Amino acid sequence: MNITIRKIGNSEGIIIPKDVLDRMGVKAGDEVTLTSEGGKLILTASDGDFDRQLKHAEKFMDRYKVALKKLAE
Repeated sequence: MNITIRKIGNSEGIIIPKDVLDRMGVKAGDEVTLTSEGGKLILTASDGDFDRQLKHAEKFMDRYKVALKKLAE
């Protein structure tokens, strides 16, 4: 499947066909994660609960980094 990169304001973007979105289980307004690996773009559906938990874990680890470091010794 070939998709053309289009100019959108000051940015550039692509239009993802609806059947691809349906297979991913996402719709307009949903958040997705875009990563690149070996010259490839990888688009995955975001798990809102996981992302929220990860943010809390990062705050916890930052706040208690000294204690966590001591526990790891």
